[in-house]
Amino acid sequence: MRLSNVAALALIVGTQGSMSASLARAASDCSISTTLADWGESSTSNVEVVSGGSCLFPIRMHGTVSSSDISQKPLHGKLKRLDTSTYKYTAKRGYKGSDTFVIKATGQGPAVSGTSVITVHAEIK
Repeated sequence: MRLSNVAALALIVGTQGSMSASLARAASDCSISTTLADWGESSTSNVEVVSGGSCLFPIRMHGTVSSSDISQKPLHGKLKRLDTSTYKYTAKRGYKGSDTFVIKATGQGPAVSGTSVITVHAEIK
């Protein structure tokens, strides 16, 4: 799915399954597909972003994010924590190929709490 120059994407994690998710227009050409999980479970996302483009990743799980951090930095871009539940990935300008980063988040949901590892595989076009 292609979005305008400023489009935001959500890393939506809260129910089990697989889906594509996008939010209102707020970062460059990005798309995401996510295997959804609950607190204490790992999840994987696949992202497409243009070279030099950026995507926002709000961590959306049922309940509250109490802490989060970057477990693995990307090799071909920059990942910045904007707040406890939101990250911004910017692909290196001129680079085309793949990149991977990992976010570790801890939180409390209505039925379960725990720490989740979110692995994001980025394809830079």
